[in-house]
Amino acid sequence: MITLKNISLRRGAKLLLDQASVTLNPGEKVGLVGRNGAGKSSLFALLNRSLQEDSGEFYIPTQWRMGQVAQEMPETSQSATEFVIDGDTALLSARDEVTAAEESNDGERMANAYMALSDAGEHDAPSRAQALILGLGFKTTELDNPVNSFSGGWRMRLQLARALMSPSDLLLLDEPTNHLDLDALVWLESWLKRYEGTLLVISHDREFLDAVTNVTLHIDSAKLMRYGGNYSKFEDMRAEQMNLQQNAFAKQQDKIAHLQKFIARFKAKASKAKQAQSRVKALERMEKIAPLLNEADFQFEFKPPAQLPNPMLSMQAVSFGYPAEDGPPTVIVNNISRSVLAGQRIGILGANGQGKSTVVKTIARSLQAVAGEITEGKGLNIGYFAQQELDVLQPADNPLDHMITLAKRLTQLSMLSGQATREQDLRSFLGQFNFSGDMVKQSVGSMSGGEKARLVLCMLVWQRPNLLLLDEPTNHLDLATREALSVALNEFEGTVMLVSHDRALLRAVCDEFWLVTRGGIEPFEGDLDDYQKFLLDEAKRLKAVANASQVKPVVPQAIKPAAPKINASALKSLQKQLSQIEAEMQELEAQRDRLHTLLAETVSSTELAEHGRLLKLVEQQLPGLETHWLNLTGQLEEAMLDR
Repeated sequence: MITLKNISLRRGAKLLLDQASVTLNPGEKVGLVGRNGAGKSSLFALLNRSLQEDSGEFYIPTQWRMGQVAQEMPETSQSATEFVIDGDTALLSARDEVTAAEESNDGERMANAYMALSDAGEHDAPSRAQALILGLGFKTTELDNPVNSFSGGWRMRLQLARALMSPSDLLLLDEPTNHLDLDALVWLESWLKRYEGTLLVISHDREFLDAVTNVTLHIDSAKLMRYGGNYSKFEDMRAEQMNLQQNAFAKQQDKIAHLQKFIARFKAKASKAKQAQSRVKALERMEKIAPLLNEADFQFEFKPPAQLPNPMLSMQAVSFGYPAEDGPPTVIVNNISRSVLAGQRIGILGANGQGKSTVVKTIARSLQAVAGEITEGKGLNIGYFAQQELDVLQPADNPLDHMITLAKRLTQLSMLSGQATREQDLRSFLGQFNFSGDMVKQSVGSMSGGEKARLVLCMLVWQRPNLLLLDEPTNHLDLATREALSVALNEFEGTVMLVSHDRALLRAVCDEFWLVTRGGIEPFEGDLDDYQKFLLDEAKRLKAVANASQVKPVVPQAIKPAAPKINASALKSLQKQLSQIEAEMQELEAQRDRLHTLLAETVSSTELAEHGRLLKLVEQQLPGLETHWLNLTGQLEEAMLDR
């Protein structure tokens, strides 16, 4: 178990933990919550020993293996699969020992090393790594792509997969749901529920915490408070506790006032001096109950739109996708005819890669429609929050600079709707989003992700849009800001189109859903529970198809031109190659089984070493043959379908 007893922890001059104590038991799944800056990440740093406690006793079993997502952005040309495999530290150690044993020419050491390598899962490491990569939303065609070919968000997904790949007894996850789509989030929840070790997770996604955790650890006033139950149960218990504390504080204040009144009245009278002195001592001994200090609420609102065109926009036979430098464009979503009406609250659902962001980008005018026509209503004013919006902020500029630049740009475009643009007015508006005092002059590059996201929201609200296009707006937002966004969107008089993995926000805001799937858009009849079940059923269906055909499932990512039909001679050649590969695989698998048996029965160290060496060679050849077999099988199936 993990034990913290009377721990004090500082970061600089700030006291984060003051005589804090808690015990966490093996196998518990713990949600770590508290205000921004309360010390959640510092507690993680204490657990992984990158920070040292200032006082107190801290114990964690020395034999426990720890898993944690590396925060640095990986820069490597290593393939995605190999990068994730390298997260298996036990496997890497076993590989290193095999290399050292081979160099030593020690037969017994070599035999033991080969056995340890097999026990570490060398034979199925690629398939384990690829299952994690695919679960987090990558395409099968990306498994061998170099890590540095992916964008920042996708690289962080690879870091998460790498952490999950590592065998661990304690897993520390700090905001693991950032950069995930809803389908990847559902997969991660399922994986974490099966995780057998102890889990500590920091997250601002209440439904994720409810699904995964069974203990909540709250950092409040430099103390650690343990609550049995998930986040919703914690909120209920915390509210009850706060109510009791407030009542107790009020009663104590009444008692203190009574004692002070008695002391003031009788301390000068000799006949009452003894009683007055006893009241003074009682007052000094009294353990004061702290007044209830509620966390500061953050609220904002969208001003009523200057105009409400209806429909907002109309799509006629529109195809969404990306232009190509040479040849035809890549079409992701094809031939859509729909209208978006004033006041609609649309949640856009769909598995990763199906085109949700492509649809939103096209409506937001960031992409051109590949085909068809989008007709906008007169006076349409789009407010667009893009996933990468934080990346386009200017790090050297401050919030006031950003607001001044925005005001000038919209003035040039004649898109202002009566907003005041004086510097003092802009300062006041920033203050509504908790950018007050010196913060308006603080460089954006020095701000946290949450502060940057709040600045983007501020700029969005100031534009006074009538159509809000929000693509994953809650990444980096804390629970208070998410709640404020939910309230503001519910009171917004315009139209909302929302892509989000935050199910609480989707439930609170949206009253209808569009499902982007298989190259089209269709209404989704059901709620988010139905959609989560749909995702899980779809994953099971694809897995069943893969097991039946022994081919990895490939979710359609784009509509592509049909491949030319294959002739009979080429089909026969494919079948012959497939038969040869199958024969080679069967022979290698038989050799592997024989060598495993020999390793278990052999006593001679020389023979053990030779058997281990041969086993390593066999296991190195099998993955390549399996990949070749999968590719040939896929080609053969496509060829058979085309005939």
